[in-house]
Amino acid sequence: MELHIREGNEKEHEENYEEPLLVHEDEKLIKRALIDFKFKVEDAMHGNYLFGIPDTHPCHNQTTTEIEQLNEIKLWGVSLMPSKPHEGTDTLLLKFLKSKNYVVHEALEKLRKTLAWRKEFKADEILEENFGPEFQKVAYLNTVDKEGRPVFYHVYGDLKDKPMQYLKKMISEENSDKFLRWRAQQMEKCIKELNFEPGGADSLIQVIDWKDFQGPHTKELRSVYRKCWTLLEEYYPGIIHQYIIVNVPLRYYVSQSFSSRLITHKPSNKIIFARPGKVTETLLRFISPENLLIEYGGLKRINDSEFSSEHKVFELNLKAHASTHIEIRAPEVGVTIVWDVTVVGWNVTYKEEFIPEDEGSYQVLLQDKEKKGGERQCVRNSYYINEGGMISIFIHNHSNKCKKVFYRYKTKPTFPTYLLYKT
Repeated sequence: MELHIREGNEKEHEENYEEPLLVHEDEKLIKRALIDFKFKVEDAMHGNYLFGIPDTHPCHNQTTTEIEQLNEIKLWGVSLMPSKPHEGTDTLLLKFLKSKNYVVHEALEKLRKTLAWRKEFKADEILEENFGPEFQKVAYLNTVDKEGRPVFYHVYGDLKDKPMQYLKKMISEENSDKFLRWRAQQMEKCIKELNFEPGGADSLIQVIDWKDFQGPHTKELRSVYRKCWTLLEEYYPGIIHQYIIVNVPLRYYVSQSFSSRLITHKPSNKIIFARPGKVTETLLRFISPENLLIEYGGLKRINDSEFSSEHKVFELNLKAHASTHIEIRAPEVGVTIVWDVTVVGWNVTYKEEFIPEDEGSYQVLLQDKEKKGGERQCVRNSYYINEGGMISIFIHNHSNKCKKVFYRYKTKPTFPTYLLYKT
């Protein structure tokens, strides 16, 4: 399989992240191909060869039963019977067509192979299987991208502390089928979050984190990962809209980039590699800051009791070697102001203080420190307002590149704790 990659910080094509097709997507061509494909799918159903070679001598009772069960042939909950379609039937069939460059007979063959594989693999029953606690932290579904697509994370670095013998056993030849079934189970869980109806989010974003994904077991893990990749490309066409592989070691990025250019000169944005210094910048192109996890430079915390994705996020552009002030007015007393601030790439001087309106009152320094480049987690702080004033946040950019600053805040009524002790 050909891998076409692009690093996350390349600018020349950053306005277009759609995977280029091998043919021009002419609307009439697509429409004709879809009509032809639907006809062939229904013909395969009536001819009883959607799952393989047709039986040339079926008995009447078997044929009647099969005809009655045609409407039960579904893929990911979507009926494949074109004459009695689900609202997502066209969307699903188009995924197979697109994966085969709109060549109808190849798309039909891919659909047949997918259905046969699911039957043999028992993919529809896989959600009920328990694969143990080994991979609970390795894969999880969290938030959505800017287009509403679910974002699915794979964090293989969580395996780095496992003993070598354990890892070799886990990914050994006899256990590789279990690993693949676990990976297929994750895909089936993600698909439950998709909506194949027109206008729905019918694909997902796959973020793969290779932080700490190095060591003596790396070769074996990557071998299994390639098998997983083949499984996804063969039997889940069009389900993954974008692969974003982050924290890629420089040596691996260079080798993959070089080999990719030897294979093909055709551009593709299906896979994006981001080295450690470009992780936040790359992910923010697809995921808004309120939906990007704090470990990747965003504002989202798991089970956050203070903020949700509904809270407004403000954005500032900070020029090279320049400073900016964020001012949060606080004229009302008896409340607490809570705020989040993150700077893409950091490498700044960061200072917070409360400045009272009364010139006779003292300013209160809340925080003053240097934030080094490479840091990602956002700053969260709060302050109880007992007199009118404002929260002032000073940020100075030490680098020779412009930076983006994201922040949000809220005010909440607060009962002073010192009053509790008086009572």
